[in-house]
Amino acid sequence: MPNKPSPSAFIRFLYENSLLLVGTALVLATLVGQTLTGWHENNAELEQMKILPLTLGQYLGSGHFLEATFENWESEFLQMGVYVLLTIWLRQKGSSESKKLYEEEDVDQEPDPNKPDAPGPVKHGGWQLTLYKNSLSLAFLLLFFGCVWLHAKGGAEVYSIEQHHEGKPAVTTVEYMGTSRFWFESFQNWQSEFLSIISIVGLSIYLRQKGSPQSKPVNASNDETGK
Repeated sequence: MPNKPSPSAFIRFLYENSLLLVGTALVLATLVGQTLTGWHENNAELEQMKILPLTLGQYLGSGHFLEATFENWESEFLQMGVYVLLTIWLRQKGSSESKKLYEEEDVDQEPDPNKPDAPGPVKHGGWQLTLYKNSLSLAFLLLFFGCVWLHAKGGAEVYSIEQHHEGKPAVTTVEYMGTSRFWFESFQNWQSEFLSIISIVGLSIYLRQKGSPQSKPVNASNDETGK
């Protein structure tokens, strides 16, 4: 019978993974809140259209849930993917979010396949290394496009229900992506994410938060770039 991890090992695990664990808990808690409130909101809208309400299980597979969830997720993945790419080439004097203006940093160096603990793709080289070197931005952008499709799929279902109620034809997912409504939903989320980028880049020039890796040291000058 395998030995159970000691309490100290468990506490160490929590400490070493606390940022990801707490972040995941916040996502789940707010997703539950969104689901329950969205379920009641959607049923109220269906009642007004003389349509039978959905059970909670039915709501989880509905267009309303898909649209509400992935409309927001797509903007988050777009923000992170674009931000990762922009910070490769662009600089901002004085910001903790920028690489240093003129100095080469560790992230700019070519990976060393002879490093003992180097990841597998680094040791193999070739196409595996090329893919691995760009895997972070690629992952964000693939997640973004996947969420765009699910946003459109859910939106098309909601839009079609409204169309049917008004005696108009339903639309496909692709047709919905050609409507101004779809793009309005997208642009209003995308611009808020880009606003958050310029906020952290700009505010980190002049403001500080002791203990946060997103901030420069409290005694750093406003002109000092990077962490």
